[in-house]
Amino acid sequence: MDVMVRVPGSCGELVQGYWQGEPFLVTCPINRYTTVHVSSGLAGCCGLGRKASLALKAVCRHLGKERLPWGIRLTSELPRGKGMASSSADIAAVIAAVSLAWGKPLPVEEILQLAVRIEPTDGTFFRGLVCLDQLHGRLKQSYHLAGRLPLTVFDTGGTVDTVAFHREAAQEAPAYSKQQMQGIQQLLRSGTAQGLAAAATRSALLHQAVLPKPCLPELLADAQSLGALGLNVAHSGTVIGIFWPPAFPASQIVERAGILQERYDGLTLWGQAYLQGGGIGFLRKEEGEHGTFCSWRQYL
Repeated sequence: MDVMVRVPGSCGELVQGYWQGEPFLVTCPINRYTTVHVSSGLAGCCGLGRKASLALKAVCRHLGKERLPWGIRLTSELPRGKGMASSSADIAAVIAAVSLAWGKPLPVEEILQLAVRIEPTDGTFFRGLVCLDQLHGRLKQSYHLAGRLPLTVFDTGGTVDTVAFHREAAQEAPAYSKQQMQGIQQLLRSGTAQGLAAAATRSALLHQAVLPKPCLPELLADAQSLGALGLNVAHSGTVIGIFWPPAFPASQIVERAGILQERYDGLTLWGQAYLQGGGIGFLRKEEGEHGTFCSWRQYL
């Protein structure tokens, strides 16, 4: 038995707040991952933190199994406490990998229900972009993404405890009016780079009243003067994403990100990434005329 699954992290959220009295977020999945390997060739549990361990117990219990008879290993490209969905990716990847190993892959909606019992959950394991209630596990809307959108990830420093934030400060999150929500929805439904960046920028500026990022308006103006489309933030974390036009060459993005880094001492350049559709991937081994090869396929 050998199963490998990966789930993308995020650069914060595109939009987050309250609508009609309920919390919601819109995912911002990026090409950085948590990977979970379940195999008869492994021994014990390696790399699982507290939340991933809770997810392992939860999925075994959900499947009617007392314990996992194989080894499991978790590795991640995502830093902790920064608002990059590291815990959500860990939890979802463990649940998906273990259920797949047992031959009973769970639908993403069930994965969400198990995950929110552990912590408020980002939905990067859903395909595309989605809007969901991160506290109660309710999927609200799905959006089409026209193509990958380059972004530069900056870190403002420190860490944020997501669970504590949602317990203590989330009620201060902006409650969108009907007119504001209609405008945001129209931008998100466009699926275009300009529309997504505009929606994210509005949410980031509104959220300054809850978890302010230093010099955000100034950073936005400077980034736009260099050709950026807008920015987003981790609404319960420390990172900021700068969105660039898809036509910009990678070298141009690196150069302009370096200019911003020099101007803002309080920001640390984390790296370059892409906003892309979310979803769980699993590694499939296939036999070809030139031998065995592996490729990532969509879960379910």
